[in-house]
Amino acid sequence: MPEDMEQMDLFDFPAETSPPAGPVLNGMYYERSTDMFVSFVLGRRHYEEPAKGCPHLKEWQDRIKRERAI
Repeated sequence: MPEDMEQMDLFDFPAETSPPAGPVLNGMYYERSTDMFVSFVLGRRHYEEPAKGCPHLKEWQDRIKRERAI
């Protein structure tokens, strides 16, 4: 094996992982700072859609803005 290569141990990982500091977001949320609807999967940003020109029903948009604003 060349000297500039390092062999990795795929099973060498920490035994315990610390739990997330806050709640893990899942689903669609309204982000006030960017005026966008944002989809989260296991706490990671997945998809963004601008609030202006959003194809979803106005009732759905109002409910998400009211109940799931971040």
